[in-house]
Order: sequence, then C-alpha cells, then structure tokens
Amino acid sequence: MPELPEVETIARAMQLGERGYVSLPGHTVVGAKLLWERTLAEPSPRTFKKRIINQTIQKIDRRGKFIQTHLSKDVLLIHLRMSGDIRIEDRHKNGRSLPLEKHDRLVLYLDDDLRLVFNDTRKFGRAWLLDDPAKVTAKLGPEPLDERLTTEDFHQRLQKHRRQIKPLLMDQHFLAGMGNIYTDEALHLAKLHPLSPSDQISSEQAANLLKAIRSVLQNGIRLNGASIDWIYRDGSFQDMCKVYQHTGEPCQTCGTPIQRILVGQRGTHFCPMCQAIKSLI
Repeated sequence: MPELPEVETIARAMQLGERGYVSLPGHTVVGAKLLWERTLAEPSPRTFKKRIINQTIQKIDRRGKFIQTHLSKDVLLIHLRMSGDIRIEDRHKNGRSLPLEKHDRLVLYLDDDLRLVFNDTRKFGRAWLLDDPAKVTAKLGPEPLDERLTTEDFHQRLQKHRRQIKPLLMDQHFLAGMGNIYTDEALHLAKLHPLSPSDQISSEQAANLLKAIRSVLQNGIRLNGASIDWIYRDGSFQDMCKVYQHTGEPCQTCGTPIQRILVGQRGTHFCPMCQAIKSLI
C-alpha cells in the first residue's frame, strides 16, 4: 500500500506537473466515466457525474494517505489502497482516441483533451466527492511532518495508549500516513523494538522516535517514495532501507542478522541487537 511519501509524490506531481504529469490546477472537468461503481464511495454515480462536470481544479494536496483534489465547489478524495494509481494523459494521439486500460476504474475528462484516470488492479481503492473533506478525514491523527506536533505532544499521545508501538504508529487515527515500510525504518533508526509498549517509552525516546519518523518520511519524499509491494513507479527509497525486506542480512549498524516477525498481522523487520526490548528499561 502506498504510504505518505508515495501519496505526497503523486499529489505534488499533479499540482506542479512533475514526473511526467501535467499540472492540473486551472483545468476543468468536462466529463466523467465510472467503470467500477464500488470505486465511488460517495455520492451516487448519477449525482457524482452531475456535480463534478464543469468544476475547475483549484489545488491538489494530501491528507494522510488521501489525495485531495480541490475543485470549484467540492473536493475529490482518492485513497489508492493496495494497488491504486493515477495517470494524467492525452485522450488522443495522432488523431486517434487512446483506449483505456483493463483496470481503469474512474475517468475524469478534462479540457485541453486531457483525462485523469484512476487505475486499480485489486479494486480496493475508493473515491469520494464531498463538499467538506473532513467528513472522511476528520478522524485522522496529526500529520507527522506538521511542526505543530511537538515532541511533548507526541510523548503525551504515546502515554495515553498501552499498545505495541508499531501497530499504534500505523493506526491512522493516531498518526496519519504511516505504513509498514516507513514504520519499520523509523523504529530501527530510533532503536526501538516494534513490540515496545507505547506507554513505557520515555520522553527522550519519544523525541528520538519523532525525529526518526520525520527523517525517513522526508527521505522518502526526496526519493519519490519506495517501489516495494505496489505498482508505484520510479521511487528509490527501497535502496535506502536498512531493515525492511532485509531478513537474514547483517544489520548495517551492528552486523546482527535482521529478523522478521508478524506484528498485528504485518511482516515486521528489525535488528534484535540495535532494537532490543531491554532498551526501554
């Protein structure tokens, strides 16, 4: 599943016209086609098509793992889930209409002969057209890169829960945008075992953890995300991973073989020496 850096990379590309995308602000929706009705969570397909046509794209940004396309009146939210991807492309080439692809689920036709296509092989992705995106995003936790999230606030939030630290960090109600890859990498950088009880993490450890989270996320954004476990294109953060999918390989810090366990039904990679559970004592 794409995580914060991958979603941020796509949103920025749509906003700024980077990585082969066309900058979308200023373009108007002139038509819509829904190829898999369950892709649309809200409203009904008929209402969606009626409302979105003739709305102009104002801005594209991100909240957690949601891509937010701000329109004249509404906001289009897209969650890519396991296998979603977005293409911006010309509708015609050499005078011929370009066919859609097998797993295309939602198409927005734009002026200047462009189209925005939501492709989703596994059909888990969802889209919402809302007058207020908070109807979906209000329950999300704070953004980990938001400077308003201080180390003191972060430590207090940890103390309010008695949960294993990895599942807590991946809980979108606790912290928005974290997923398997960047959580493993952040915990390794912070030298915390993924099973550490959150309420036993000291203020110093919490400060180190928040710093580590921000470091791996910023590196992920700088490298256009990671091309692991998903069809996401062109990311290279996977080349920087220290523990994720390095089972049995020597830790780059101490040489101890990296271990893999299941935590909350998710494959979890860590160094049993650098991240020893006794580090909490």
